[in-house]
Amino acid sequence: MLYLASQSPRRRQLLEQLGLRFAVLDVDVPEVHRENEPPEDYVSRVAREKAGAGLLQVAGVAGAIVLGADTEVVLDDEVFGKPADAAAAAAMLRRLQGRRHRVISTVWLLSAGREEHATSLSEVSFAPMDEAAIAAYVASGEPYGRAGAYAIQGLAAAHIDHLSGSFSGVMGLPLHETAQLLRHFGHPV
Repeated sequence: MLYLASQSPRRRQLLEQLGLRFAVLDVDVPEVHRENEPPEDYVSRVAREKAGAGLLQVAGVAGAIVLGADTEVVLDDEVFGKPADAAAAAAMLRRLQGRRHRVISTVWLLSAGREEHATSLSEVSFAPMDEAAIAAYVASGEPYGRAGAYAIQGLAAAHIDHLSGSFSGVMGLPLHETAQLLRHFGHPV
């Protein structure tokens, strides 16, 4: 049985897009970037901790496979988490607009005797945005709960002028890498 260690509606939607049957686990993993921790290491660690916390919940289930994932926006080696409020969202968007940034998305699969992971690296750039465009986007409510204060699959798409990499990875779960990992685990995709 496949378990998703995430309450993210986007991750659920993306797994459903693959036609997979799975159950959702509610895990509480602090997403705290450690001092001097490289962004790739941070994203991988958090994804691994989510999968590990999920595996503990289903330890007695034979054949359980737990998927944990994390996605972060990185500009100039600074990890942009989820904005705490409208001011933080606007500040992130001001810094991202007119520039290219990286999106790191890592997936971990864990079972009782095995673990593997994969990382997707994407590059995204926003066209220049004036203050009115930033304010309107923040007012839409879409930036909340999203790394870097934007959703590529939503209203932000009107401001994105470049994507190199994985669209689903920027959304929160790189489907190509996820499908490969599941096949390695012998799970049909």
